[in-house]
Amino acid sequence: MEIPKYKTALIVGAGEGLSASLARLFAREGIRVALAARKIEKLGALCSETGARAFACNATEPDEVERLFGLVEREVAVPDLVVYNASGRARGAFVDLVAADVAQAIAVSAYGGFLVAQQAARRMLPNNHGAILFTGASASVKGYPQSAPFAMGKFALRGLAQSMARELSPQGIHVAHFVIDGGIRSAARTEPADRPDSMLDPDAIALSYWNVLRQPRSAWTWELELRPWVEKF
Repeated sequence: MEIPKYKTALIVGAGEGLSASLARLFAREGIRVALAARKIEKLGALCSETGARAFACNATEPDEVERLFGLVEREVAVPDLVVYNASGRARGAFVDLVAADVAQAIAVSAYGGFLVAQQAARRMLPNNHGAILFTGASASVKGYPQSAPFAMGKFALRGLAQSMARELSPQGIHVAHFVIDGGIRSAARTEPADRPDSMLDPDAIALSYWNVLRQPRSAWTWELELRPWVEKF
């Protein structure tokens, strides 16, 4: 069985937490890393640690996404592994939601994923090789009260991933969606002492992404749910 090999990763929606864990893991595996975010000042330490390059980009703007891929091609290499990790939220009672805020939340969670994936696929298809990964959430499959915009965006992103997987997998592009069903541990958000491992460790999530990336094409996963051992579902 041939294990796919990747040379250049682009993580869109980069920051602390999962994106940082993915960048460190990819760098350890010898993969060149490019990071994209609206504000890249926060990525300096991670770039120093991993050797990654950072690029400013608003993923909801088609011209900026096209420019991002052009810059990554010229300054790093053509990415054959792309992770979309951005999401938008607008919380509140349904009848009080502001339409513009809802549109922006959906744009970041779903439309940006489409724009990034389309640019990625155009570059991967000529080689019949590549991987496009989407980070979902509990809201990808469960709409919670006062969180309609997040559910709308994440449901859409999941639908995008499923459609892409059915279309692009036979052409050598591994498309996968990850339902992160629980809170992710961070320096500012840790679990209580009496509930150890009740939050997802970002390094553990990154390892699951990596395991999916290493699947032989005879047994590809298009979706994976991840949750702490005590999480209800």
